[in-house]
Amino acid sequence: MKKRNISKTRSLTDWDRVRNMKDEDIDFSDIPKLGPDFFKNAVLASTVQWLGPKRLITLRLDPDVLEFYKKTGRGYQTKMNSVLRAGMVKPMAAPVAKRKASNRKKAG
Repeated sequence: MKKRNISKTRSLTDWDRVRNMKDEDIDFSDIPKLGPDFFKNAVLASTVQWLGPKRLITLRLDPDVLEFYKKTGRGYQTKMNSVLRAGMVKPMAAPVAKRKASNRKKAG
């Protein structure tokens, strides 16, 4: 079954070239190295359980916040939900990390 192109504009990407690239052909020079701080604060997305269908609500947002997300394009509401979830999950994860660190100190 052929994939249907749902974009209104034609892609300028040379997909045959991309499919035939080897890992060593990829230029990563513009991507910063990820250090321990990144991984300390990272949240593994697959650990978030699906909690059922989303609820339709009314939410008041500052106009600039809404415009910022709308400019990111399709799926902006999903992105907003992810940001809200990360803000909710991170504070809950901090006490767990502290407990693990204190347990390592006790064991060592």
